[in-house]
Amino acid sequence: MLYEISHKTTFSYEEVVSVSHHVLHLAPREHPQQTCHETQTVVDPKPAVDSVGEDYFGNPIQHLTVQKPHKQLIVEANSRVEVRPVAEQPELEQSPPWETVREQLAALESLEAYEHVFDSPYVAGDDAIHEYALQSFEPGRPILAAAMDLTGRIFREFQYRGGVSDVSTPVADVFAMRQGVCQDFAHLMIACLRSLGLAARYVSGYLLTRPPEGKEKLVGSDASHAWVSVFAGPMGWIDFDPTNNVIPGVEHITFAWGRDYGDVSPINGFIVGGGAHQVSVAVDVSPQ
Repeated sequence: MLYEISHKTTFSYEEVVSVSHHVLHLAPREHPQQTCHETQTVVDPKPAVDSVGEDYFGNPIQHLTVQKPHKQLIVEANSRVEVRPVAEQPELEQSPPWETVREQLAALESLEAYEHVFDSPYVAGDDAIHEYALQSFEPGRPILAAAMDLTGRIFREFQYRGGVSDVSTPVADVFAMRQGVCQDFAHLMIACLRSLGLAARYVSGYLLTRPPEGKEKLVGSDASHAWVSVFAGPMGWIDFDPTNNVIPGVEHITFAWGRDYGDVSPINGFIVGGGAHQVSVAVDVSPQ
């Protein structure tokens, strides 16, 4: 599947901003099932510094410094991405027992995965979350079968509802409310897995959405999405989407992954001046 993706962010400031510096995660990440054929970013006002590279987790990033005084900043990223299906779907029941994977992680057999076992700034578990996770992770159960069961339980038992949380809402609060949005459900599932000594990472990207039958898709109506990747020992990292109760496929487009949202937020940084401000985001995901 080939996609054209547009992500436009507009910052409107009450006062003049004299200088701003931003870090962008707006370029698609390459992996065995995904190729980025083209990506470019247009910024207004034009930045004095504009450089690209990779962050600690290997995600493509872009650093911008705008030194021209401004009351509005527009950042528009456009990408052309190809997503291919996996050659073979993972056999959930054939994956190793979750305790075996936990022991391998504790023995430092995969340092790259082991660093995703611990709490991170936006993901901290507690006893209640640990007990909730154990309901899926019964003794000796294959890790991927257990992860799929946990995915389904979060999908069924938590209500998708915007406006009740933001990125700073603790996982414990989401667990108590039993509602939130995709980033909340991803953080919750990661907290569950890490409470068991398993490695899980936060995946940021986009999901192809379809308008209701007979309706046209509204321009700019798409949004960024989040899901989870679980380390399954010799089977590597396998993705799960608790918001939709699926294993991501060709309709999930990956942009970055890290410990939690803080590692992969689309635009982060600081400004000098500005006062009160408003942010508007318009996203289009169009299959070609």
